[in-house]
Amino acid sequence: MPSLSPSPAPLVSLTWTDHVTGTEGYLVVDRLVRGVSSGGLRMRRGCTLAEVAGLAKGMTMKEALHFDPGDSRARYIPLGGAKGGIDCDPRDPAAYGVLVRFLRAVRPYIENVWTTGEDLGLSQDLVDRAASEAGLVSTVQAVHPLLDDEAEARRRLADAFAVTVDGIGLDELVGGFGVAECALTALDRAGVAHDGARVSLQGLGTMGGATARFLSRAGLAVVAVADIKGTIANPAGLDVEALLAARDAHGTVDRGALRDGDRELPADAWLSADAEVLVPAAVSYAVDAVNQASVRARWVVEAANMPVLPEAESLLAERGITVLPDVVVNSATNAWWWWTLFGDIGPDADEAFGHTRSSMRALMDRVLRRAATDGCTPRAAAHALAADRLPVMAERFGWYR
Repeated sequence: MPSLSPSPAPLVSLTWTDHVTGTEGYLVVDRLVRGVSSGGLRMRRGCTLAEVAGLAKGMTMKEALHFDPGDSRARYIPLGGAKGGIDCDPRDPAAYGVLVRFLRAVRPYIENVWTTGEDLGLSQDLVDRAASEAGLVSTVQAVHPLLDDEAEARRRLADAFAVTVDGIGLDELVGGFGVAECALTALDRAGVAHDGARVSLQGLGTMGGATARFLSRAGLAVVAVADIKGTIANPAGLDVEALLAARDAHGTVDRGALRDGDRELPADAWLSADAEVLVPAAVSYAVDAVNQASVRARWVVEAANMPVLPEAESLLAERGITVLPDVVVNSATNAWWWWTLFGDIGPDADEAFGHTRSSMRALMDRVLRRAATDGCTPRAAAHALAADRLPVMAERFGWYR
């Protein structure tokens, strides 16, 4: 039997070079469960194979953490982990063509073993349009053979993607809603009131924007947000809804929407904001061993993938700052897809938010309790919980077909 640890070399690791632009793209399948893996596709300048491999390992753990061996009612049985990445600026006029050609090149993997969707730099609508042009039925078609009723499941997911809340697609909200619930769980365990607690975010795209919306609605004050143009700050609290309404497709805020009292600060000012909660929701490797010294928050909530480097996390822990890990915090988007497709929830916003709230709060609480019991970081606790579940998954379903 293959090793049950998520640390060995991945099952598939490939590099693709675009014959038109010379752009490189990457696909890493860390593990297969029931013959299928799950993980999004990102596009950003500077994306590397090592980055994608790390993300794929993270997806293996995210899937394992959402596996409850004792829940006989659950229809969603987690998959293996994978990830795709393209080293290209999504704002580049050539980016869409690169995306189509990448999807065409990896089409056999998407058809058979890799289910994917939007990630950093890409929207689901754009991925779906490019996938259709590349000749794919769906970006999750590899999972179709595992469904009891494929036609009904696909209708259910399509209906869910058509649901809007306050004019925003449900699919764009559930991930940030899950991030917010993880942050609120940490505050609740520490006895910190929501009203008056302050938040600083890097990134106001799909994940960061939804996180800001739901934390603000929970009573927290969003005092700083950073985008590609810099940081916008207001110690009295920003008008989150106004900023969200003033975003472009890449999460950049029109500065004409700023109010009296809002200040424009340097790009890295979000790190040192006077806030209880810091949310890196934009790029990987945002907090390093040097700039972590600027962090004043009590919690760093990883809405982005791999935003805090390991050495930085150790230094933060020494200063009493807790990092809530990405493998838990930002896992709701992926889980929502599968809860919906497999039929654990229907295409309904209230049902989606209710199931996401209970699942994410239970998982975050379990991780924080394990960390307290073992005297370790929440990340180490999450890894330990995933390691407990991986052997059960392997025994029941196998790593391979």
